[in-house]
Amino acid sequence: EQIKNVDAVCEILDARIPVSSRNPDVDELTAGKPRMVVLNRVDQADPEGTKRWAEHFRAKGYAVLESDAKSGVGTAKFAGAVRELLADKLRAYAEKGMTGRVVRVMILGIPNVGKSTFINKVAGRKTAKTEDRPGVTRSKQWVPIDRNLELLDTPGILWPKFDDQMVGLRLALIGSIKDEILNIDELSLELISYLKENYAGTLAARYEVEETVERPVELLEAIAQKRGCVQRGNEIDYSKAAALVIDDFRSGRLGRITLELPEAE
Repeated sequence: EQIKNVDAVCEILDARIPVSSRNPDVDELTAGKPRMVVLNRVDQADPEGTKRWAEHFRAKGYAVLESDAKSGVGTAKFAGAVRELLADKLRAYAEKGMTGRVVRVMILGIPNVGKSTFINKVAGRKTAKTEDRPGVTRSKQWVPIDRNLELLDTPGILWPKFDDQMVGLRLALIGSIKDEILNIDELSLELISYLKENYAGTLAARYEVEETVERPVELLEAIAQKRGCVQRGNEIDYSKAAALVIDDFRSGRLGRITLELPEAE
């Protein structure tokens, strides 16, 4: 409904999972509009991974901005990047004597990728409601940035069915799916397995455990013992240990980690 009212479309993606945090229907719905991708939360993503993703999207013809909306890093470059993306259009307006025409950009993003925080930082004031849980922005709203730029904030929407189970898993790990409907134990084992394979030494450094054990569940048990996640009778509290590992990942305490890379996609 709104696509005809905007000059460009900007997608906010989580830099740790840029493909999994993209709604696959967006390309079709926004066909013909100039596109920008914001890789958000770069402070938590592997810098090398972010560099490769930026190259990947630029090769596809997107404008790319790297940001950490929470601290505001990169957000000041947004208005300039939009004008660069729309340079031809703005030149055409100027030739027709339409200088100063307001440029409108639709902001898209799935739940919990930091969309509202990004908009607030770009606007320099609190305009969009933010919370660290999915589904807070319920309606669309226009946000003026300066005299010549307006953003259309839209609710974060997940698509109804994941064709790839790994997409659902990665979304769950960054908190885009409500924790209440997840099996936290299984989720933590998938994360442990991935870290063991791709970021060797991360768990050993954080929890002072041996990474040489074969099965992820043994690593989870070792972490539980080290962090006192035990119940009466010295029984392992798997859920408590699992929640600890996932929380440490989400908060960046495990270091800067990217869960998918362009080649693998």
